[in-house]
Amino acid sequence: MFESKQGKLIAFVLCGIGLLVLPLLLQPFGNAWMRIIDMALLYVMLALGLNIIVGFAGLLDLGYVAFFAVGAYFMGLLGSPHLAEAFPAVKAMFPNGIHLSIWLVLIIAGLFAGVVGMMLGAPTLKLRGDYLAIVTLGFGEIIRIFMLNLDRPINITNGPKGLMQIDPVSVFGISLGQRQTFFGITFESVSLHYYMFLFLVMVIIVVSMRLEDSRIGRAWMAIREDEIAAKAMGLNTRNLKLLAFGMGASFGGISGVMFASFQGFVSPESFSLMESVMIVAMVTLGGLGHIPGVILGALLLAALPELLRHMAGPLHYITDGRLAPEILRQLLIALAMIVVMLLRPRGLWPAPEHGKSLTKGDAS
Repeated sequence: MFESKQGKLIAFVLCGIGLLVLPLLLQPFGNAWMRIIDMALLYVMLALGLNIIVGFAGLLDLGYVAFFAVGAYFMGLLGSPHLAEAFPAVKAMFPNGIHLSIWLVLIIAGLFAGVVGMMLGAPTLKLRGDYLAIVTLGFGEIIRIFMLNLDRPINITNGPKGLMQIDPVSVFGISLGQRQTFFGITFESVSLHYYMFLFLVMVIIVVSMRLEDSRIGRAWMAIREDEIAAKAMGLNTRNLKLLAFGMGASFGGISGVMFASFQGFVSPESFSLMESVMIVAMVTLGGLGHIPGVILGALLLAALPELLRHMAGPLHYITDGRLAPEILRQLLIALAMIVVMLLRPRGLWPAPEHGKSLTKGDAS
């Protein structure tokens, strides 16, 4: 039914309508489910950004959460009263804090995160595989430790206390941090953020698809398959790798801005190594280099911990309290991922094979 061009259009329209009415269906059940979906969309943005680095260019990055942190702290510093409280000179010019428009912060944070990504990529250009993973892992931890300790002697990040009172997203003067009513329908804050995140996810999907089909995307894939052959064909692998790091990091920075504004608070604990591992797992589980697969992996791994929370409670009682629910939940997530990777080693929705491969029948 959906194989024809008209069928695909109908499926696309139905999917769009479903996404638009989803908050109206879930709002009566409270804000918890909508908040889970909001966080899942944030993870989709992060996974799509990492997919450029890992999926398209084949560069294993275990410190991607560092770019997420850069964007979040940019929003925290430029959208809260912290700088005015910490620096008298800033307070003299901006008594209540800088409070830049979030749209301007998005641009600044995206560009700065891209520059940081290229700074990370520059010294690691000759590294591959496990060595690159170790370096990027260390970079991610360095950023987190910096955020944790930059509260003295000059208080820039407020250390482990984090940054509070961060401005919510505002669209055409309408604050998404408050309940709003349109055409007689009341939308909660989490539902308003859902539409904002959905819009950004769509933009990032379009950009990713255009990149994948572009000459740059093809060059990234050539580097992923065989860097020596790509270099022999005249590709500037150095610049292409830096571009991949920069583009992927920019998406991470934009996601961080949205996360900080959504939460209204950021702290170093939100950017641990486990977050980087989860984002890499989303890309790998869904299907490396395949945009629909990456989206599927991000949605599943973002929602799975919350769904398994209901299973961890009964298991906690069955084991007489020997295992905490949080440990059981992590165990169930790990088991689910192992089963999926054993059954689908290329991911849940892998990229289709390009070209023709000879079968035994063809060879004979």
